[in-house]
Amino acid sequence: MRKDVHRSCSARRQILSLCAIALCAAAASGSSVQSGPSLDLVIRNATVVDGSGRKAFRADIGIGNGVILRLERPGRLRAPEILDASGLIAAPGFIDLHTHADDLTANPLAENFVRMGVTTVVSGNCGGSALLVAEALEKTRAAKPAVNFATLVGHNTIRRAVMGSENRPPSREELDRMKSLVAAAMRDGAFGLSSGLQYVPGTYSATEEIIELAKESAGAGGLYATHMRNEGTEIEKAVAEAIRVGEEAKCPVQISHIKIDSPSRWGMAKKVLAQVEAARRRGTKIGLDQYAYGAGSSGLSIRFPAWVLEGGQALIRQRLEDEATWDRVRTEMKAMLAERGFKDLSWAVVASYRPDPTLNGLSIRDIAARRKGNESPEAQLEVAREMMIAGGAQMVYHFMSEGDITAFMRDPNVSVASDSGVLRLGEGAPHPRGYGNNARVLGHYVREKRIVSLEEAVRKMTSLPAAQFGIRARGMIREGYAADIVLFDRKAVADRGTYAEPHRYATGIPHVFVNGVPVIRDGADTGARPGQVLTRGDQATAGNPAG
Repeated sequence: MRKDVHRSCSARRQILSLCAIALCAAAASGSSVQSGPSLDLVIRNATVVDGSGRKAFRADIGIGNGVILRLERPGRLRAPEILDASGLIAAPGFIDLHTHADDLTANPLAENFVRMGVTTVVSGNCGGSALLVAEALEKTRAAKPAVNFATLVGHNTIRRAVMGSENRPPSREELDRMKSLVAAAMRDGAFGLSSGLQYVPGTYSATEEIIELAKESAGAGGLYATHMRNEGTEIEKAVAEAIRVGEEAKCPVQISHIKIDSPSRWGMAKKVLAQVEAARRRGTKIGLDQYAYGAGSSGLSIRFPAWVLEGGQALIRQRLEDEATWDRVRTEMKAMLAERGFKDLSWAVVASYRPDPTLNGLSIRDIAARRKGNESPEAQLEVAREMMIAGGAQMVYHFMSEGDITAFMRDPNVSVASDSGVLRLGEGAPHPRGYGNNARVLGHYVREKRIVSLEEAVRKMTSLPAAQFGIRARGMIREGYAADIVLFDRKAVADRGTYAEPHRYATGIPHVFVNGVPVIRDGADTGARPGQVLTRGDQATAGNPAG
């Protein structure tokens, strides 16, 4: 009896051993040995740049229920659908943490974003946002967007709701009301507080006001993102103010669209980065972001003294129509231009002017020649005056140097962000960054100029912004993370839009997935809208679309 049992056990061990040898042989030969949850899709033979900054590697990506479930050597995964990604880079979907996509509900396909690989947008920047965050997020869920959506709450929005556009400090009661609005927005899911300190009414606020409001964000685990008071002639003071807010409010800081926007200060990038690094060494958590172009975009009003803008459009018109007041305004504008290193406004180009769309795409100098018969600085100022009286315009400003752009791009703490809204083909003459920002980094600054490596550029678009804003389970190709994935051809990816012809989608990005669903497939928009609403306190889980 014992001999029979011994023989039986021995036989079973031999069988198990043979099975193990067979499995090892199958693995060595590349045969499929998948186990675990079933997959909906396998992206096969991809060159994976996973967002961490580490070197690219070959792998298959297994996706199920909107999540990356498996990451294996090529050929080891199977699913009902296989996408052959041979020759393509697979990267995490790009996270654009500085957008003005607050109107996403009006254009939920967000095609200008997804066609350049962006799968998550953060709105509410530069001090402007929805006042009632819960209501805005619910509307976004109902709109079923193609991209994931998050928001900040804007200081300008809150100050205007409490104080209008008055140029004065708030009373204690007004400050308490503003604080309660920030606290409510944070409870409703905002990722933090944003400021736009070059804009009315934020420009009228003292640093102490910002600190008090930032404390409400910090208390809820949020951050403070700032469009600083000055990005050129007094940039050191502006950076110091941002750092002070972070240190006194005990709040992480994000400096938005970092740039040097005055020719008289070009070359300052390294000094600014050193200033930021010194604060980081003191323990302040501080990040930055930039777009990859030499021009910015903002309102025409930013070229006028702040006191002119107080009280709204009726008072602006009254001041500018009064000749004595205009003499003062003109003198101050000339001084501001000279201090920044400009002789006139020829570097200012109209992006959108509703009273006369035929001016879209023309510089202030071009318009002066058309309307005044000459291009003199005086004629240009008169044109700017007339346009402000008529309600102002959105502008593109050519005021940056390539040296500063590349210095910021090389810094490991500067992420990539477009500063764009949701664009519609053929509407206005917007900044081309809204169609090509990420593609331009990959094509121009990685492939052509070799300013940063491919792996580092992808990190700056994915895991870095996710870490800066505390966005969980996105920004990496990693098991358990949301299946936000972009596939691009590193040899062909490029921005096509120009300042003269901005309405051109990026190329070389054939496939984009949001929560495991293709929104761009074979270069075409699928019409799918699988985006999720992300909140600071309770982010939606992967596989649970916004709708």
